[in-house]
Amino acid sequence: MTQSLSVIQSHSFKKAVKKLHNNQKADLDVAVRAIIDNPELGVQKVGELSSVRIHKFKMRKQLTLLAYQIDDGQLVLTFLMFGPHENFYRDVKLIL
Repeated sequence: MTQSLSVIQSHSFKKAVKKLHNNQKADLDVAVRAIIDNPELGVQKVGELSSVRIHKFKMRKQLTLLAYQIDDGQLVLTFLMFGPHENFYRDVKLIL
């Protein structure tokens, strides 16, 4: 991508980040930077969640999922939510 990528955080994403401890924020920052460097990093979902990509990473030794959307037409990267696998996809559907 030659143009700059605009990064947006959903309200629920911002709210969840505020509740994290510093060491958890550091793990999340590493994952977010990796996605910003390579937006195609996550796995594209199918069906109702076809517009969403999921990136899996470790946060304090626990597998965490990070949902985001990328709009190549406008070069916008939107972080939707993150959390453990339990009920994660159901909650992402509620956001969309």
